[in-house]
Formats: sequence, C-alpha cells, structure tokens
Amino acid sequence: MQLRQGRVDLHIHTTASDGSLTPAEVVRLALEQGLAAIALTDHDTVAGLPEAWAAARGTGLEVVPGVEISSDWPVGDFHILGLYVDPWDGPLGDRLASMRVARLHRARKMLDRLAALGMPLEWEEIARFCQRDCAIGRFHIALAMVHRGYVSDISEAFQRYIGRNGPAYVPRLRMTPAEVIGLIRRAGGVAVLAHPAASGVVEQIPTLASMGLQGIEVWYPDHSPEDVRALLRLARQYHLLVTGGSDFHGFGLGAGAPLGSAGVPLQALRQLQRAAELAGQPEEKSVFVMAV
Repeated sequence: MQLRQGRVDLHIHTTASDGSLTPAEVVRLALEQGLAAIALTDHDTVAGLPEAWAAARGTGLEVVPGVEISSDWPVGDFHILGLYVDPWDGPLGDRLASMRVARLHRARKMLDRLAALGMPLEWEEIARFCQRDCAIGRFHIALAMVHRGYVSDISEAFQRYIGRNGPAYVPRLRMTPAEVIGLIRRAGGVAVLAHPAASGVVEQIPTLASMGLQGIEVWYPDHSPEDVRALLRLARQYHLLVTGGSDFHGFGLGAGAPLGSAGVPLQALRQLQRAAELAGQPEEKSVFVMAV
C-alpha cells in the first residue's frame, strides 16, 4: 500500500498508557487531520498496536510500532523512543512486562504514602483511569487525586506530591540509557532520544550517541526555533536521524499539544524506515541524516 502524502507524528500516547483516547480513536483523529503516518509510543507497552493497526487497515495511514521507555543516569532522566520495534520480540516483551509489574508495585507504595499524608485513595479509583492492559503510572494517580478534590489539576499533583521531590514519590524500576538503547536495537527498532531540549539533556547527546543512540527528536512542541537549529547541527555532527512528534496525550486533563502539530516532515519517516530495514545487518555502520 502506498503511503499517504502529508505530515507525520512520531510520538503519541493512547489509553494503553497515559493518553485519553483509545488507539482506534487516535487513528480516526489522524485520518481527520490528514496525517500520513503516526507512531504509537506508549510508556512501557505495545499493547495498543493491534487495535490501531485494525483501525488503520485499508486507509493508507501507516501506524509505526513504537514504545517510550524511561531511563535514569546520574546526570538526569532520559526518555527514549523505540520506533519500528518488533512488538513480538521476546526479550523486549519480557522486559516491558517486568516494568509494568514494577509500575503496579510502585503505584501501591505511592498510595500508601498519600494515605499517610491524609489523602487516601482506593486502588479501584486508580484502575478506572487505566483501561485493559494499560501501563499504570503516576498520571493515573494524579487523575484520581484531581477526581477526589485533593488537588486542582495534574500539575499540582506532580509539583506538590508525586513529582521527583514530592513526599509521595517512589523511584521507578531503573534502567540505564545503554540498557534501553540495547533493548530497542535488539528488537529491530531505532532508538531515539525524546524531547532533548525540553528535558535539558542536550549536552548528553554525544555520550548517548557513543552508546548506540540512533536519532534525536528535533521537532517537538516545546522546542524553540533555536533548539531545532541546534539539534539539527548535533544530528549532522554525530550522524543521527532526526524525528519529531507532538507527544499527544488526547483531550482533557493532562492533554498537551494537538495531534500532528509538531510539523514533522515526511522525509524523516522515510529515513527511519530505511534505518529500520537495515537493523540487524552488522555490516551497516552508518545512518541516514536528513539534509536540511
């Protein structure tokens, strides 16, 4: 099937993690917006892909299999996207499953801490915001806190209670950037650093490139034109692919930028496709960097 012409959005969340729209609803919205391709990059899960593929069948919209995995390092947190991963890869599936289990344990510990602070929540109040095989996380706890009236919005929940320095915060299962990059690449995917300028980790790109990072997210709603130019220069210098996406989470509480709003060119997808095709070919040493 020939790929539709138009914009692409390679960073999207659904109800499989912390988005408010189902995978099928995201597909329908992407078609309404005239997008050529989208990547589902839910946190620690690929569970939304079958539904999205079924909804996109026969439309010409490409749904790129993806995932977003967080990693920790002494110098900061890194969110790494795996694009074109094989969703049936055994080691990837096993690791994501263990991370989802760890999310459950973490969430219960955070509920204990919130109860000690005088803000009790029942597990069912969290689960109602996390459908089916959803990867439960702090976002769902924040939604329950808003629903109970403990906080006025999700931002307050994170800033006052469940953010990294908050009294109810519990550290997550930790993976290093090298571990995440290796996991993605062994699953046939392309490892891309998400929103580096917005996360304040631009200076770590050379080190991550030496670990096998293959791309960086250049086009992102919170990246200024100066950020985009600087990231494009780094991509050329370190032979990295350039991608982008809206980090769309749906509508309502916690919603961010609109779907397709990052202005990612179709050529970025073409080069990602080529890199994914070359995955697993040990003789291939280079990647394709967009000429801009």
